[in-house]
Amino acid sequence: EPGHKDPEALGSAAAQAVDRAGYASHVVHDEDPPVIVKDHTGWIAAAALALSAPLVLPMLLAPFGIHTMPPAWIQFVLSSFVVGVLGARFFIGGFKALRGGSANMDVLVALGTGAAWGLSLWLWRRDPEGSAHGLYFESAAMVVALVLFGKWLEARAKRSTLAALDALRSLRPDNVTLRADGQDRSVPLAQVKVGDVLVIKPGERLPVDGHIVEGRSHVDESMLSGEALPVAKDVGAKVAAGTLNTDGLIVISTQAVGAQTSLARIVKLVESAQAHKAPIQQLVDRVAEVFVPVVIAIATLTLIGWKLAGADHASAIIHAVSVLVIACPCALGLATPAALMVGTGLAAQRGLLVRDAQALETLRTVALIAFDKTGTLTRGQPAIVELLSAAPGVDRESILRSAAALQRHSSHPLAKAVMLAAAQAEAAGAGSAASAVPQASDVRAVAGRGVEGVVQGVTMLLGSDAWMDEVVALALLAFGDEAKPNAKAVLQALHARGVRSVLVSGDNLGAARALAQQLGIDDVRAPVLPQDKARIVGELRQGLLEGQKIAMVGDGINDAPALAAADVGIAMGTGTDVAMETAGLTLMRGDLALVLEALDLSKAVSAKVRQNLFWAFAYNVIGIPMAAFGLLSPIVAGAAMALSSVSVVSNALLLRRWKPKALEE
Repeated sequence: EPGHKDPEALGSAAAQAVDRAGYASHVVHDEDPPVIVKDHTGWIAAAALALSAPLVLPMLLAPFGIHTMPPAWIQFVLSSFVVGVLGARFFIGGFKALRGGSANMDVLVALGTGAAWGLSLWLWRRDPEGSAHGLYFESAAMVVALVLFGKWLEARAKRSTLAALDALRSLRPDNVTLRADGQDRSVPLAQVKVGDVLVIKPGERLPVDGHIVEGRSHVDESMLSGEALPVAKDVGAKVAAGTLNTDGLIVISTQAVGAQTSLARIVKLVESAQAHKAPIQQLVDRVAEVFVPVVIAIATLTLIGWKLAGADHASAIIHAVSVLVIACPCALGLATPAALMVGTGLAAQRGLLVRDAQALETLRTVALIAFDKTGTLTRGQPAIVELLSAAPGVDRESILRSAAALQRHSSHPLAKAVMLAAAQAEAAGAGSAASAVPQASDVRAVAGRGVEGVVQGVTMLLGSDAWMDEVVALALLAFGDEAKPNAKAVLQALHARGVRSVLVSGDNLGAARALAQQLGIDDVRAPVLPQDKARIVGELRQGLLEGQKIAMVGDGINDAPALAAADVGIAMGTGTDVAMETAGLTLMRGDLALVLEALDLSKAVSAKVRQNLFWAFAYNVIGIPMAAFGLLSPIVAGAAMALSSVSVVSNALLLRRWKPKALEE
């Protein structure tokens, strides 16, 4: 509000405004951890569905001539508990919204369910011995149960967001080794200041941003660059919080702590992007803004019209309340959840884990997909792509065997590639003695450089270009990352569907362009840091037409901000937990062909949602005027409501017949 200079006062004023609008609020600060609110939405929704089942099932069977509705008093008890206790939040929220001058989903639910419950109670008391089928208790209970189910889906998506942020924060250690006055001591990370000198041992994650002042090592920066290969670091090299020191002891001077570190910026990017995610019930909220005032106006006109026509007071009230009952969004509440439930179940069978049901529906409008490189389009495992001998008389096979001897007990990614190539060569040689890998002795790792040892009486070195420049090199081993077998076919299929592709990678520009040319990718953005990936997703979105969406496919921690910033985030199941928690969809097999299946399934689900919404609105468009003119009795209205719900559910179940298109290799 104008005039508020104090941030605390401004936050308090904003919170009060949010509360008046019918929503809950809390003020957070930059250093605050995720707000973990104890959530009971799951069991509340389950209880509402269980208590509504005895009322809903007979209603669904009524159009087929099967009448098994419980007695009125049982309907009253069950619906009263569901509406008045489990659904109390809607009446409280609706009251706050109306007090604030708005009409949200809570108003729509409270209005419809309250009218259904109140009319049912009045009809029952008016005719205690009458038919139990002329009441609306089941409609009130069912609407509350369905909307609670939607709230549970929202809450689950929020929990996934908090889990992703918590996983990111866990990359930062609680305690660090501080070197001061020649002494090393363990202190809490919160006490570290810019300029402090920290000792980082092999296997430890870096707690702050800084530069190396002593020692050398290899640092795994995959969380920043997405590349699996550790980077050699020497004195003067910059290092970032959250990265992993692999093989040497280093001493660093702190340059950034807390919210200023690279890791903290990634967390803020994920938080910011996730805050813009749309809730699953946004469509119904938009409808409510118009639908609620219209229904109230029609009900009021109905009451006045029947009174002017000479009807008695009781009849006029019945017709007016019937309008509110008919407008109770039973089919509307079923339309989207029913299709999404069937769609998410079908997706799970195909290896697609849907964490955000809204993402499955949004995917149909995706016109551009941004892909990470390593681990997404490629295998994520380095392999020897070339071996060149630099000395006469030295054959490639002997070089490979010697390199494998030095790397036999190493867990370095490049060592694994060497051992795999040697094993393949040995298998090709039918296991002969000449093709076997010899034993090495006196093997030792040289931090930040490579490894040395004695192979068949000769001292040999294997390591980085910088180290080899200092000695005489006998051979050159070149490593690369191969594209996944079906990557090119998937990209071609996306183009056939009118979806453009962009490669967004932390790798160097040359490697990214080479892969893009090989696979037929439309555009390349490289090298890119995590914060730039999220920014690039925003820039790419600006180039789309209205209504078009952008998706991001990635597998690493460095992809999390972009996955959250995209309209639809898709994570590879072979990647990090942070990526999977941030994304709306996860490809459990890590198979790129599942991206195509997700796109096609999304279109099928969206078609069912639109069909269901059509039937739901058609029911209201036809039913409300008929109720206003007194053409629907309570029994007929109940049957019509049941038929509408049956049609929506049946149409959603037809989605189970969907089959994916075969990928043409």
